[in-house]
Amino acid sequence: MAKLTKKQKEAASKIEKNKLYTLKDASALIKTVASAKFDESVDIAVRLGVDPRKANQMVRGVVTLPHGTGKDVRVLALVTPDKEAEAKAAGADHVGLDDYLQKIKDGWTDIDVIITMPAVMGKLGPLGRVLGPRGLMPNPKTGTVTMDVAKAVQEVKSGKIDFKVDKTGIVHAGIGRISFGAEQITENAHEIIQTLIKLKPTAAKGTYIKSIHLSSTMSPAIPLDTKAV
Repeated sequence: MAKLTKKQKEAASKIEKNKLYTLKDASALIKTVASAKFDESVDIAVRLGVDPRKANQMVRGVVTLPHGTGKDVRVLALVTPDKEAEAKAAGADHVGLDDYLQKIKDGWTDIDVIITMPAVMGKLGPLGRVLGPRGLMPNPKTGTVTMDVAKAVQEVKSGKIDFKVDKTGIVHAGIGRISFGAEQITENAHEIIQTLIKLKPTAAKGTYIKSIHLSSTMSPAIPLDTKAV
């Protein structure tokens, strides 16, 4: 096991052993334990009582964080010519179609989200091996395949994120930056937790929210009291 640095030990000492924090207290504490010189991202990890291997227990959805993610999301709009002006006006960083499809085919993936139209999805199919592993494949369920391209671009730019439970039953999501106020972190975390609760599969039995941890890029995780969220 790797030895902790002096900063890591100092940060860990601020988190009481065996204590479960309220979301409000954890959001304030995360700002004091972060020690990096850059603006660390704040992440939430929620362990769910589901079996992701079963289709009727898969948890996936989207949420618009009240205060955004603090990250400049790079959006590629793969649209037909008649939708290009609309996508550009909405704030898409890259707009086009065939030229960008070729760039992706050649290995370019310097983007965070792809938004496209139903009519274009057929052209994206062959690029599944490139886009799939990177989580870039558009999906109607997350609102990234739509005729209302402008709305989709604006939502992503303003803090809309999509999430999916992984094979171990955990949902990971970036919910802000250390530079955010504690109240902003609290409200963003609360929004995604409540969204997860609403998405509870009817097939899930027993405890649904098993644990919640808040952490930043370089800090130890802070355990939350799941009964207090």
